Amino acid sequence: MKHLISFADLTHDEVIELLDMAEVLKEKRARGKLTDLLKNRSLAMLFEKSSTRTRVSFEVSMSDLGGQSIFLSSKDLQIGRGETIADTAVVLSRYVHCITARVNRHSTILEIAAHSSVPVINALSDVEHPCQILSDLLTIREYKSHFNGLKYLWVGDGNNVCNSAILGCAIVGMQMVVACPPGYEPDDKIVKQARELGGDITIMNDPFEAAKGADVLYTDVWVSMGDEDEIEKRLDDLKDYQISSELLALAKSDAIVMHCMPAHRGQEIAAEVMDGPHSVVYDQAENRLHAQKALLMKLIG
Repeated sequence: MKHLISFADLTHDEVIELLDMAEVLKEKRARGKLTDLLKNRSLAMLFEKSSTRTRVSFEVSMSDLGGQSIFLSSKDLQIGRGETIADTAVVLSRYVHCITARVNRHSTILEIAAHSSVPVINALSDVEHPCQILSDLLTIREYKSHFNGLKYLWVGDGNNVCNSAILGCAIVGMQMVVACPPGYEPDDKIVKQARELGGDITIMNDPFEAAKGADVLYTDVWVSMGDEDEIEKRLDDLKDYQISSELLALAKSDAIVMHCMPAHRGQEIAAEVMDGPHSVVYDQAENRLHAQKALLMKLIG
């Protein structure tokens, strides 16, 4: 693995290796035992979109491991004045040991990777969010201890996070059901790729039928970054796709509820579910740190 652009860049064994490493790093941090395993390593963080969890977790990851991170918004770089992405990628890779990028268009991250001589990490594009799913798998394993045979339900917009979840479920052996309204299905190419990897992927419209027997219930915002001009339409189209107490009641009694955040209580998830006993959303958020530490160790350690 040279880059992490798509979750499909990882094999099953690599996923398990990263999760095992993340568990060790998480335990060490809990005991106050930080390391200098990335001493003299630098990470360039190129962000075209706003961020809380991704930015902070990557910066703290490098700091905890003895390295340094450099945050670069679009306005900080000459890209804003017309320099090509290719030139930017070549130059940055002469300075740093790894580039992570949160971009508007997936084509941008592909171009960065094509011209970079150092590893490139997709920190979110309009097609995928592999770092989120890696940390989510860590959270699921912490609560369920395994993946085989688990039913993972995605409710709502089949967006970039959903695309990576489809690939992640296929790779680790979870059944995945996507419940979404017509027109909000995940990427056809991603679904086809996941099925070719052996994934058990079902797309349906009825969230209540889909929720029966689910081990994991997952949702994301109805209006993602870049979709702000469709707010009213999206709120209307997705109004029946909330993880509510009624929906949760159809899942297994020990089901966990997940959300990659930021969340809008009362829209895609009911407040009593988001803040209830089945919710693991803050564990997810924390695990971004530990999973990304493992990823950085794998790529540049």
